[in-house]
Amino acid sequence: MAIERNNRADRWDDEQDSADLAFKPLTREAAQALRVSQPPLSPWRVIAAQVVVGVVAALLAGLFTGRQEVAWSVLYGAATVVLPGALMARGMTSPLSSKSPGASAVSFMLWESVKIAVSVAMLMLAPKIVQPLSWLALLTGLVVCMKVYWLALLWRGR
Repeated sequence: MAIERNNRADRWDDEQDSADLAFKPLTREAAQALRVSQPPLSPWRVIAAQVVVGVVAALLAGLFTGRQEVAWSVLYGAATVVLPGALMARGMTSPLSSKSPGASAVSFMLWESVKIAVSVAMLMLAPKIVQPLSWLALLTGLVVCMKVYWLALLWRGR
């Protein structure tokens, strides 16, 4: 037991040593260099990528299945991601949402709620808009377009 306690204490000391390192704020030049090397990713580029991926997925689904309703279902699934995402991007990039940190937080919550509400409404209206509807194809289009966010994050890293 004593040996185990010593090992724990040693690990604690190592953590303390690393915590004792002084925090060094970036200089103006270092901050500018960091901004240049890590440019922000525009939400509109993500939306554009989602549109492209959604259209390609719908065309491929229609081509491979030979059924037009599958292609329309995939396209509607993609639209269920793209349209609410575009609404949120529009709301978040407005000058009003960047007035202060508090306004930005409230704006984000508001537009995220709008995005969710529009997505749910679109899913509820899907059987009336796309007839005959293939739920599996719709969900495939929806998931494929949502995964574009991961590609956008990888794209940003380059």
